[in-house]
Amino acid sequence: MERETTCCFTGHRPDKLPWGTQEQDPRCIRLKAQLNEALCRAYEDGMRHFICGMARGTDLYFAEAVLALRESRPGVTLEAARPCESQTDSWPEGDKLRYQNILDRCDYETLVQHHYTRGCMQRRNQYMVDRSALVLSVYNGQPKGGTAQTLLYAMRQKVRTEIIQLEEEP
Repeated sequence: MERETTCCFTGHRPDKLPWGTQEQDPRCIRLKAQLNEALCRAYEDGMRHFICGMARGTDLYFAEAVLALRESRPGVTLEAARPCESQTDSWPEGDKLRYQNILDRCDYETLVQHHYTRGCMQRRNQYMVDRSALVLSVYNGQPKGGTAQTLLYAMRQKVRTEIIQLEEEP
């Protein structure tokens, strides 16, 4: 894939989302609509290959939105960038099924490393940024965590970023 036409995503897991896992919450519904709009803009700007880190929460929203975009626009591909083979081992069963459903529909799958280590998530995030011309993000503004680190890395690498703010209030 060419970097100029590649977009990756970073965002929060359910524990950092105001609605948690309650996706029927109006804020989550609005966020998914904003994510769809951001993907359509990215497509119009020439992005065709999308890379997702496959974490619970907003990563899976992103992957599902890319799969929907693929149904309506030509040339869209989705890559799952998995940090390690055991990524889903501690997840609830429903999330594991959702993950597998997405993974089965991806055009590409990259396994960053076989076994979990403290740095495997960061390596996965750097892999995605290093191959992208655009980083889309759902970010709550907190300076700690993987999303903040990934955005900081992207900015240091001079990769264009677009942040979708989280709504805190219902």
